[in-house]
Amino acid sequence: MVGSTARNTTGVRHTTGVRNTTGRPRRSRALGATAAVACAALALAACGSTKDTGGPGGGGEGKVGVVLPLLTSPFWQSYNDYVPKMAKAEDVDALKTVNSNSDPSQQITDINNQLNQGVKGLVVAPLDSAAVSAGLDQAERKGVPVVAVDVAPEKGRVAMVVRADNVAYGKKACDYLGKKVRSGKVVQIMGDLASVNGRDRSKAFRDCAKDTYPGLKVLEIPAKWESDTAASKLDTLLNSHPDIKGIYLQAGGVYLAPTLQTLKSKGMLKKAGEKGHITVVSNDGIPQEFDAIREGRIDATVSQPADAYAKYGMYYIKAAMNGKKFAPGPTDHGSTIVKLPSGNLEDQLPAPLVTKANVDDAELWGNAVR
Repeated sequence: MVGSTARNTTGVRHTTGVRNTTGRPRRSRALGATAAVACAALALAACGSTKDTGGPGGGGEGKVGVVLPLLTSPFWQSYNDYVPKMAKAEDVDALKTVNSNSDPSQQITDINNQLNQGVKGLVVAPLDSAAVSAGLDQAERKGVPVVAVDVAPEKGRVAMVVRADNVAYGKKACDYLGKKVRSGKVVQIMGDLASVNGRDRSKAFRDCAKDTYPGLKVLEIPAKWESDTAASKLDTLLNSHPDIKGIYLQAGGVYLAPTLQTLKSKGMLKKAGEKGHITVVSNDGIPQEFDAIREGRIDATVSQPADAYAKYGMYYIKAAMNGKKFAPGPTDHGSTIVKLPSGNLEDQLPAPLVTKANVDDAELWGNAVR
């Protein structure tokens, strides 16, 4: 949910019950001829598939540390529950997860503590896209591979970034609101802009509205993945702009409850189909969002894959511990590996739009966790 560099999801301390994160990046692009060139150059890499070949090292044995950004979000609670299940399925010896409690400095300490315990691999969901490099550098010095989940580090080496396309998140939300609202004021409640997730979602939504739906007037609330900030700023904004027609929540795990509470307190929470209904589209895919869709309180969400984050986090750390390498191109699990400006690779996992039409799909992880 942070998705976030939640500081997913970035540097602000959140306290339980007050601040959350979820947050989530991407631009899935099939690389075509470029990927073919990469395959020729990387004879040992698996091109266009996660069926890779072994590199130096091997064995893949040893403990794996798993560092969480926070546990105050339903999204990260679900991810935390999936970790031991997926570790067992992938035959990874994962230690009990460590919660950095929305504190980027604590996360660096957590990484160093795991390294001092002698882990042979790390799966980390970064809070701050830039600050996490201190922990990544320490892991590299010790020869311990790291897989980043949900947030792509801006600096530092990782074996793989496991993430959904946050640019697509913002665009899907914009497209949905653009087609439903057509013209008028819409607001995006943004994540932490120190997080690549917050920046990607915000810019994509803003650019899409400008280029494709010029009838929309976009208002913005920088909320830093903080529920209390979202509530207070939305309340103020609605006082000045009572004619808002749509809202985009960049993290449902953090912003859903305060948004609905704020709308209700102002008598503005109308069900879909009723006069005065404000169209709401969210991000995360948690059960609470699905219930809100069924009840008509919100209209859609983009399902960020908590289950796949855990599954492929474990998959790639095991591969890295065995010295395996990957190359850009389509995978065998419906995603695309791309090369980031940092030089790291990112597996951009699918994140479907969920509406009333498909909210009961049993394949959605938000239904599976019930």
